[in-house]
Amino acid sequence: MFKNHPKGLFVAFFANMGERFGFYTMMAILVLFLQARYDLSAYTASNYYSWFYYAIYALALFGGILADSTRKYKLVILFGIIIMFAGYSVLAIPGMPLTITLVGLFVIAFGNGLFKGNLQAVVGQLYDDPKYSKLRDTAFMIFYMGINVGAFFAPFAATTIRNWFLRTQGFAHDGSLPAMCHAYLDGRMTESASIAGLESLASKVSNATIAGADQLREFATSYINAFARGYNYAFGLAAIAMIISLLVYVVFNRHLPNKVKTAVKPGSADKGERPIANLPSLAIGLVFIIVTAAVFHFAFNQFALGMAMGLFLGFVAFIITTSVKEEKPRVLALVLVFFVVIFFWMSFHQNGLTQTFFARDYTVKEVGPIFNIFFNLNSMLAFIGCLAGLALLIFRKKPAQKTVGLAMFAGFGALTYYFVSGYQVLNPIAPEIFQSFNPLFIVALTFPVMGVFTWLRNRNLEPSTPRKIGIGMIIAAVGFVIMLVGSLQLAAPKLVASANMTEWGRVSPSWLISSYLILTIAELFLSPMGLSFVSKVSPVRFQGLMQGGWLLATATGNKLLFVGGYFWDKIELWQLWAIFVICCLLSAAFIFSIMKRLERTTQS
Repeated sequence: MFKNHPKGLFVAFFANMGERFGFYTMMAILVLFLQARYDLSAYTASNYYSWFYYAIYALALFGGILADSTRKYKLVILFGIIIMFAGYSVLAIPGMPLTITLVGLFVIAFGNGLFKGNLQAVVGQLYDDPKYSKLRDTAFMIFYMGINVGAFFAPFAATTIRNWFLRTQGFAHDGSLPAMCHAYLDGRMTESASIAGLESLASKVSNATIAGADQLREFATSYINAFARGYNYAFGLAAIAMIISLLVYVVFNRHLPNKVKTAVKPGSADKGERPIANLPSLAIGLVFIIVTAAVFHFAFNQFALGMAMGLFLGFVAFIITTSVKEEKPRVLALVLVFFVVIFFWMSFHQNGLTQTFFARDYTVKEVGPIFNIFFNLNSMLAFIGCLAGLALLIFRKKPAQKTVGLAMFAGFGALTYYFVSGYQVLNPIAPEIFQSFNPLFIVALTFPVMGVFTWLRNRNLEPSTPRKIGIGMIIAAVGFVIMLVGSLQLAAPKLVASANMTEWGRVSPSWLISSYLILTIAELFLSPMGLSFVSKVSPVRFQGLMQGGWLLATATGNKLLFVGGYFWDKIELWQLWAIFVICCLLSAAFIFSIMKRLERTTQS
């Protein structure tokens, strides 16, 4: 895989894979931890979650500016890893108050801002060498694979650690129990039928009879503490992953390029070069930030949200007023795409929020042997190996490769059967595991999707980059239609909470898995295509700034994630998913309405 590539790619690949493993270990359980440990409502937990996700991308702007101004990319990346380790270490300490936990999250976001974009920049610098320049696209695909390999294993690791600690305390896992335990301890669960249901579930996970107020109160306190502490230790695993990433980076970073700041000789600058910033443009951008923050404060009592939205609008105002006449068509086209991107990420990243709530509260807790293949790491890897062997057998022409494929298909197929035959009739599953499907689908589908594009390109049928983005939005809408249909007969979260219910209707995991599959295809149509569009259309002097604009649009979409949490316990489930269906379809309609304009900018 690394053949003919510089050694630095190997270093970046594994340093990034370790960091992404730690990051996605945390993201798989973050909102579940916040609710289980601190008894937060869906809205409050989603608000914290959205602010964290916003900071991850928004602070990448600061990290990029710092590295660009000092040209010490490798040093900034190093500090980023160390700072992230400190943040994960804070989260790994049991019993911390909410304020300290939020400080830990900010530290992680700050470190990630120093690390994320700059490591990608260093990978690009490796391929500035003409010797490797033709391999740039392949290099980033390999680098992206490192992200998703780490992300695939992370949910399994988080679940294993949490379940291990619960077992040491004599408990089994039940994701719906912490909320019920908090409701009982706080006096919100008073109906005898609900208390009896809680006693039944408590007895099941304890493998002992729990009856009476004293035993139930003791169980509720112990289970919440054990559940939260298990998550703390999973955060500790993320910290260990950062140590591994740090060691790889420190030992082998000599293979990465050093960008030094060079002095510009007098008179050597391009005569047509113009400064990016000017005082009037900066002033207009600042006015947009202040006005937007004030409007949100007085109209919605949401000053902080107004600042986040104002930062994006201020950037838009700044970049438009800074651009000159010949640059404006390209700048406006990019800004319009940025607005579409906001609504995509607001919808797509519900996978770590409301779709995780759905996995915990509305997906069956136990599955049969066949479904359990995908919720157990051993059988999952064996099944992937079986499919890889089948692909070699079918698509490779050389006899040696077909022989290897046949051996893999038979060997891993037999191993899969061995695992399945040992499963019970019903096997417990954890909601965190659903987070592994998106990276798995990305790894599996990236090359087939690119192959389809290549096939269309060879026949002069490939859609333009803006058209791919619009198609991606339509595909995303289909992903949420699946969630909508699967939720039609389910009780609303507000009903479950108000009635203190301990059991209610649940659906097959296939609804969530199918939704993740479709949303992953949408991501492959939109995310890399959007980055390509930015690189093609950006005016020369705004290339770095427009990449920052893409990150800022992504951050703004992540900030709007709280919309899902806000409506979670206020409306019917199908109505919640309808919000995202409508957002995606309206965004698609908008981008197709300006398609000719966007396509002209890619051709000019």
